Amino acid sequence: MPGVRGEIWVEHWHRYHFAAQFADGLRVVDAACGEGYGSALLARRAASVVGADISAQAVAHARGAYPGIANLSFVQAPCTKLPLEDASADLFVTFETVEHIREQEAFVDEIARVLAPDGLLLLSCPNKREYSDRRGFANEFHVKELYREELEALVARRFGHSRWYGQRPSFFSVIAPEPKAQAGHLAEVSEADPADAGASLGEPLYFLVAASRSMDTLGRLPATLSVLSDRDDWAHRDYEKVMRHLVDAGAQLEALGRQVDELRRTHDEAVRARDDALAWAGQLESRLAQAERTVSEQSRVIALREAEIARRGGLRWWLRLPFARLFGRAPKG
Repeated sequence: MPGVRGEIWVEHWHRYHFAAQFADGLRVVDAACGEGYGSALLARRAASVVGADISAQAVAHARGAYPGIANLSFVQAPCTKLPLEDASADLFVTFETVEHIREQEAFVDEIARVLAPDGLLLLSCPNKREYSDRRGFANEFHVKELYREELEALVARRFGHSRWYGQRPSFFSVIAPEPKAQAGHLAEVSEADPADAGASLGEPLYFLVAASRSMDTLGRLPATLSVLSDRDDWAHRDYEKVMRHLVDAGAQLEALGRQVDELRRTHDEAVRARDDALAWAGQLESRLAQAERTVSEQSRVIALREAEIARRGGLRWWLRLPFARLFGRAPKG
């Protein structure tokens, strides 16, 4: 997708810019076209471009994203069974496709059917030794990655001649012919508008194969060095920004960890203090209830005594007292 951050935009755009220099006036097929940006780029120079993808959603998006380009069309179909006539293409482009499917031989057969006898195939795929083995990386979307000898055998079964290039994206992307470059090709772009290009490897991460059944066709390809350079140095600045963010994030994470530990200790202390306070409050409440019962009982006894004292303080009680004692009973009120 255009606008995706990181080195992935560099490597994908570079392949299409590399292919565009061979597309002048040709009938082009872009198999596994995805979002459609590469097909649209090729259509700037080609006589016609057909972008094909197995995803109906991707094709619908591409038709909506790149309307009004008269020489560009999109079809929904698997790459092993394209709805195209035999020998109907002069240039067949398919980037990062073969590793996603099991039917790799059938795919090459379909390319050979659609491509004219003197047509040109541009195909890319990861170098398994570098892409996966050396980096210990596993791409969950790849079905079968290939070593160089496997890719070479796959292409050779239908195309007798080939020229190999290696691509390794860094802060720029380089496609270099093997074994040695004789000239150069520069496609300098801005990340904000990678379709607008200015024309001014030890172990490759990907293989890019130019293949044909005609040596004359293959001979038209110069042994050139191709470089995709970021005009705004966006990739390098993004890398520096990411590294700064990682360093800052690491420091912030450590600080947050310390804060979390301190908060956890404070929380635990607060919980203990709360529990102690609740226990003390419970004890205090029990004591207060007991005190209230005691006071209530004492108040009742005092009231009774005060009533008795008041009763005995009257003249009538004292006059009756001698008679009560005489007859053996206490006087009543």
